[in-house]
Amino acid sequence: MTAAGTPDETTVVPGGRPADAAVETIQREMTVFARRARASAGRMHPELSLVSYTLLGHLEERDGRRATDLAAHYALDKSTVSRQVSALERAGLIERRVDPDDHRVQVLHLTESGRHVLDRVTERRRAAFRARLADWPEEELLRFAAYLERYNAWPDAAPGRERDRAAPADTYGWTSTH
Repeated sequence: MTAAGTPDETTVVPGGRPADAAVETIQREMTVFARRARASAGRMHPELSLVSYTLLGHLEERDGRRATDLAAHYALDKSTVSRQVSALERAGLIERRVDPDDHRVQVLHLTESGRHVLDRVTERRRAAFRARLADWPEEELLRFAAYLERYNAWPDAAPGRERDRAAPADTYGWTSTH
């Protein structure tokens, strides 16, 4: 590794090429990032896991969604989403409303309390990111943001599926229950 932490020609990994070393480094660092994100989510709000925070954000962005839509969008098991939804309902952060177009369908929406908690946690997360990236030059921040968008824009493998901005749950080798 170089002083900046990037792989160089001397890095040895299976495959032996610098690009292979870079992929190994990316995988390792994204795993560290995700573990820290999960750990910090609990500190931001004790009842709000990273998955719960993500689901709340999605409901806010889309002005409500069915639980099955959430499961499909994030490539999560329906049972995982069901547990998260139940916990968010018990906490008073979301509520079910009948879909005006199809009275058989229930749509999940944020409550006022849910909006307040999401806003508070989002601002704390932004502050943490700003602090962590404070000494990065603007050019590097813009490049890093573009790389993340490009990575997360990878289309789902299933034909005809909407291109999700979120990577599938198993991208990092995790199960959908995390």
